[in-house]
Amino acid sequence: MKFHYAGKYNGDENSLPQREHTENSVKFREPENMKKFAIVMNILAGIIIILFLFIASVVSEKEIFSLAGECGMICFFITLVPHELLHAICFKSDVLMYQNLKQGMLFVVGTEDMSKAQFIFMCLLPNIVFGFIPFIIFLIFPDMIFFGTLGAMAISGGAGDYFNVFNCLTQVPNGAKVYMSGMHTYWHK
Repeated sequence: MKFHYAGKYNGDENSLPQREHTENSVKFREPENMKKFAIVMNILAGIIIILFLFIASVVSEKEIFSLAGECGMICFFITLVPHELLHAICFKSDVLMYQNLKQGMLFVVGTEDMSKAQFIFMCLLPNIVFGFIPFIIFLIFPDMIFFGTLGAMAISGGAGDYFNVFNCLTQVPNGAKVYMSGMHTYWHK
């Protein structure tokens, strides 16, 4: 993997890495209006965080908005860049990271082919490491509120990744290859 920080994403999809499509490439069925899609993903993330914080408050014998809980929430923001690095390590060639913090965007783009399983793993790896593992630790040890709130926040932060996994599972046939080009994802046999 060759990681490159590409700077601020200005909203111009043509500024993102693109690759030449083969004649049998099929674009994922994705929303065309990315602004509306971002709003939907933020609403989904909000629903997920409310659900997981509710679960945490039921499981915990302590107040989840204690100092430990607030530290877990703060640490979530510290994991945003490592989250993208975990996506990036799943690529073999060049990967570029972009940000637009004003719109709450931080993402990586790599244009190489991946198997369906590799693509799903790439999408889920950071959510497993920073979300599900800490939340499971919290479920086993309910006094560890830090892990509960960190996990809840990180799980909700993966809303866009879950959408990509859903698209991959429902649209990509077995044996096909998946790749990213610009802001979109494609598959081909």
